[in-house]
Amino acid sequence: MTTQTKSEKDRVVIFDTTLRDGEQCPGATMTHEEKLEVAELLDDMGVDIIEAGFPIASDGDFAAVQEIAQRSKKAVICGLSRAAFKDIDRCAEAIKPAKRKRIHTFISTSPVHMKYKLQKEPHEVYEMVVAQVTRARGHTDDVEWSAEDATRTEHDFLCRCVEAAINAGATTINIPDTVGYTVPEEYFALIEMLRTRVPNADKARFSTHCHNDLGMAVANSLEGVKAGARQIECTINGIGERAGNAALEEVVMAMKVRNDVLPFHCGIDATILTRASKLVAAATSFPVQYNKAIVGRNAFAHESGIHQDGMLKNAQTYEIMTPESVGVKQTSLVMGKHSGRHAFVHKLQELGYELASNQLEDAFVRFKALADRKKQIYDEDIEALVDEEIAHAHDRIKVLSLTVIAGTMGPQTATLTLDIEGEHVTTQSTGNGPVDAIFKAIRALVPHEATLELYQVHAVTGGTDAQAEVSVRLLEGGRSFTAKGADPDTLVASAKAYLGALNKLISKRNKTSSVERRIHSTDVG
Repeated sequence: MTTQTKSEKDRVVIFDTTLRDGEQCPGATMTHEEKLEVAELLDDMGVDIIEAGFPIASDGDFAAVQEIAQRSKKAVICGLSRAAFKDIDRCAEAIKPAKRKRIHTFISTSPVHMKYKLQKEPHEVYEMVVAQVTRARGHTDDVEWSAEDATRTEHDFLCRCVEAAINAGATTINIPDTVGYTVPEEYFALIEMLRTRVPNADKARFSTHCHNDLGMAVANSLEGVKAGARQIECTINGIGERAGNAALEEVVMAMKVRNDVLPFHCGIDATILTRASKLVAAATSFPVQYNKAIVGRNAFAHESGIHQDGMLKNAQTYEIMTPESVGVKQTSLVMGKHSGRHAFVHKLQELGYELASNQLEDAFVRFKALADRKKQIYDEDIEALVDEEIAHAHDRIKVLSLTVIAGTMGPQTATLTLDIEGEHVTTQSTGNGPVDAIFKAIRALVPHEATLELYQVHAVTGGTDAQAEVSVRLLEGGRSFTAKGADPDTLVASAKAYLGALNKLISKRNKTSSVERRIHSTDVG
């Protein structure tokens, strides 16, 4: 075996699972077109492996994985499968067009999962590990095996399963903290124990996959790398099941900024991180918290006089990385109704957006319309405007006009005209308040049984002329669909948000209705 150079030895592979584990976050469903857009940006950003989906979950998932595989340029395209042979074969079929492909197959190994979820004995699970990896290896020489709930698995059994998986042909061994249970020192010890005790451990790359239930996903992932793991599984903005996954942007920048104590490197172009964050937030309608590390609105904002004074004298007083290093421009260009197209394009570039010519034209027209209604346009206004355009570009149902009569002399009345796949339809409804009247009007024009689970309003910027940003979450059949709408008129924003969620619901319903039920009762962790 040849001696590795320091560069090779310390290279960390970035495995992005935004399109699989990220999309499993309740309400974060993406359309087919949005998945393709996210995958393309991940590829451009330098992500090593893109887990494009769970092909057997639905025909929609299969189609997305297959097209991403066809379009991939540099990244390895990976699909997830359970231990069942039909899962593995379906996954192999979906990733077949990719230049570089991987099957990621998993099975639970913890006592609680084996007893209650799988209802199998350890020896049966062990046999399934061998069988599933062997089956996957028959399709590709790049096979990843995961021990679901590894951090709650008995060490002796975990070692046996890992050894068996490697012997059967697995080239990557993933050790998931599926429920975000472990703490950094425990996770370090677990990876170190496996690499020491498993006889053939040197024949495979070890991977981290940490969830954030206790807020330690990033810390656990980095400890795993320090213990010898060389792949981190993560998502943009840290989205994922329950509290989410390790955030890609955080693990990448932690290695860059603190390379003195984390002497590792990866192939990610960090200047694209902010753009990726905005794209995923728009596609999923999951806003990024203002104080989110690296990509949050306030990550490079300084309000206190002491901090501002320090920043003016030397930015290093309060910034440990430059905004430019993650794709954020420090300066703010004031935009208004006299701004031209060139200034608008420049501002979009500063904010990390790259729009196609038709998208740009639509955004500019909407910007001008907004500028006529507001004295001053802030960065946040433009972000809300563009994000909404991205999120609703493929909607089948759109608001054409809305008139609301409200006040003390109720009931309140909403007259609504919608564009439903090119057909214009109008109705008038009354309700207990203007929002209720609007939502009843939508229900009259687009009948459905979904219930309103969340309605939330906040101002994008300060001032009485601020844009309103409304979040709506609809619930149908146990599935949640979330969307946002932005407009200076709160009621118009409410209608846009409700229709955004309804469009997602209808799209999912149409896909699901044609799907052959292939999924067992087991969950993906």
